[in-house]
Order: sequence, then C-alpha cells, then structure tokens
Amino acid sequence: MEKLDRRLHAFRPDLADVKLQGRVEAERFVEGRPARVVAPVSNIHAAPAFDAGVDSQLLHGEGVRVFDEAEGWSWIQAETDNYVGYVETATLAQGATDLTHVVCAVRSFVYPQAELKSPPVDAHSMGARVKVVGQEEKRGTRYALLAGGGAMIADHLRPVDDHAPDYVEIAERFLHTPYLWGGRSGFGIDCSGLVQLSMQMAGRLCPRDTDMQASGLGEPIDQLQLRRGDLVFWKGHVAIVLDEQSIIHANGHTMTVAVEPLEQAIERVARLYDRPTGYRRA
Repeated sequence: MEKLDRRLHAFRPDLADVKLQGRVEAERFVEGRPARVVAPVSNIHAAPAFDAGVDSQLLHGEGVRVFDEAEGWSWIQAETDNYVGYVETATLAQGATDLTHVVCAVRSFVYPQAELKSPPVDAHSMGARVKVVGQEEKRGTRYALLAGGGAMIADHLRPVDDHAPDYVEIAERFLHTPYLWGGRSGFGIDCSGLVQLSMQMAGRLCPRDTDMQASGLGEPIDQLQLRRGDLVFWKGHVAIVLDEQSIIHANGHTMTVAVEPLEQAIERVARLYDRPTGYRRA
C-alpha cells in the first residue's frame, strides 16, 4: 500500500476516505458528507480528546467533509487545505451555505442588531466567512446584516472573491497577535498559520504546516536574493521577509507576531537550534 501523509489523507485501520480505495488498507471506505464550521474557531485535534494536541484550526464558515462521528467528536478533512483531524461535532452544521463575505479585520464583533453599543454576541477572526443579506446605516456607521440574525461592521467585511493585493501587508496587520501553537486565527496564531492565512486572504493557496510550505511553496532561492514576500525556513519554523533587513513571524520568543531584524533572528535561533534550512520565493 502507498505511504501517505495522515495529515492530508483521511485513513485509519477501521475507516478511510473512499477516494483512497486501492491506495490504503481499511476495514471500510466512506464518502465524507459536507458540513461547515458554525463556531468562531474550531480546533483540529490529533485525536478525539480535549487533551490531544491541537494541530490546526478551522474558521467560521469553512467547509469540511465528515467521515465519522462518535461521542461528540467528528473526524473531518478541511476543504481549505485538506487537513485531517478531529473537531467537536457541536462546532459543525450539516451541508454547505452560500457564504458571501469574508472578515478582513484581524478580529470583529457580531452584534445582536445594527448598534455598536449593544453587547456583542460573538466575535470572528480574519478569514471567517459569513452570509450577508442586507445593510443598514446608523449615525454614519454601516452595518452588514447577517443571515440568521446579527450584524457586523460592514467595513470589516469584503466579498469572498475580493482578494488583497499584498499578502505581506495582511501579515503585518497581525502584529502583536498572541502566539498559539496550532493557531490559525486573529485570536492566536502560529508561524505557518500566519503565512497560510495571509496568503489565503490574498487569494493564494498555501499548505498548512512548515514542512509542507518548505517543500511545496514557490522555488528555492539564496539568502542574498531575499526580497519582500520571500520566506525563511528553519526546522519547524517560518518567517516572512519584510525587506532586506527584517522579517515578521509568529514566534515563541516574544510569544507574539513580531518584526525582527533578519540577522538577529538567524543568530538568536542558531544559538538554540540551528541556522535556516532554506529560503523560498513563494
């Protein structure tokens, strides 16, 4: 049988994606049913348990395929990046929805009505998707009215097919966002999550994990060729080049998304681990 990456292919000894029939061994094969995330953020765990590691996250409105449900957990594969893992079933709803807008602010509130002084009922991260069914303006503030009720600041949303021109500028908006292992949202984010979410907001497909990005994004280049938008890789870490002298990255040193001189970062990381493993033009 073919050796496949379990992060990107749904297979277990008892169950597997029907698309993998003939490529992996499993007791039975099923076709995943469509569902979408209805929580602001849904953690993807390595196993169906809260104390299992969080490998990644899904954002509100993102689609998945569900292969199995048991004891409050769903075994899923994300539509965005094919990531496989376990999420709380309560964070999903069956079927797909015609979502019209994506959140373009790092974080934004959902109000019960078109009134910013009303207590928020929810909050969404950049990249979350919603369905807008109307607009309302009050005292100079425009609100987007959401399907199912609630309102958001209209300027915090943009049509789903309206992409940012510069993914690096998107990454810069996350400055000071807390570092979170497995994080992929404006509430907390890790190094590869920052790269992936920023690129997605610019309409670019991007793998989830650092090793996937280091082998599957763009072309290798030399350090002397670095320019804005290039990527610097260490083993298990990635940073985005802002200019010839500086990078931005979500990192465990500051525990935030931070800007740092490139050479300083190289020397600091080298003292603890090693020097960069490579540079790529994405």
